[in-house]
Amino acid sequence: MLIHFVHTGDAYLPELQAYVAFVQSAGHQAQVHRHINSLPGDAAVLWWMCGQVSRQLAQRHPAAFHIHEYASTSVPPLAWLKDRVKRWHQALPDYRIYQNEWVLQRLGFAVEVPYEFRDMGVAPEFFNPPLKPIETEFDFVYLGEMRRLHHFLPLFEALAQLGRSVLLVGQLPDDLQSRLQPHANLSFAGYAPHHQVPAQLRRARYGLNLVPDQLPYSQQTSTKLLEYCAAGLPVVSTDYAWVRQFEQRHGARFAYLPCPASAATYRTALGQALEPQRLVVPDVRALAWPLLLAQLQVWRQIGMLA
Repeated sequence: MLIHFVHTGDAYLPELQAYVAFVQSAGHQAQVHRHINSLPGDAAVLWWMCGQVSRQLAQRHPAAFHIHEYASTSVPPLAWLKDRVKRWHQALPDYRIYQNEWVLQRLGFAVEVPYEFRDMGVAPEFFNPPLKPIETEFDFVYLGEMRRLHHFLPLFEALAQLGRSVLLVGQLPDDLQSRLQPHANLSFAGYAPHHQVPAQLRRARYGLNLVPDQLPYSQQTSTKLLEYCAAGLPVVSTDYAWVRQFEQRHGARFAYLPCPASAATYRTALGQALEPQRLVVPDVRALAWPLLLAQLQVWRQIGMLA
């Protein structure tokens, strides 16, 4: 069987690599498409990482089994309106996958087709201990989407005032780099291939999970937090609904920062955050991608697994 995964957006989706590896490990084939024009007319399974899928586009492949996956809802600005437009104009698939119950309720599709939930996971290499100890060079590391750091400029001012070193792993937009570059305590690793990320994380003592307390971010899984935990890092996080639920469910203990806050407030909070005996890193090995994906029912729906 050949499964065609379609991802035409800009979002970084580590699950695509996990899907391809899982499908191949089961003796089948997978192909990721960045442009719809590359889709073959005789495709048997089209797995859309939604995105808008118009009825006209879906009708080009009437014989295919269509799967719509929603790892997230729309993001600001006009997130609510974009979700409504998606609900009104989206083609009807054969199967839907949602990250969680909140994403299902937010999108509001009628239950016309089978669906299930698929949360975010962690690549197996994050659980592999290094062959030799990695020297801790930084107090904190931040991984992932850099544009959200516009919400946290006072935090980085406080970190600079405290002399706390920070490693930023990811592609920094030019306008944000001009705001952060003057802080001598910051180091910019830039984009790192996914297999190199665990080593980057282990260069720091703590992982920074900086998520604004606004929808949809406050109700969706933080992949960076899962990866911090898998790499063994204590977590310092902003305080919002999903992270509190995760902490309780997995027996973790994180340090919390308010958002938004002034630089002075962050200075006080960071003094408490740097008490490692207060923090507990949870065991997240059950969230490894191969284990999560093996639980999905969709493989049986398409006849890939018995």
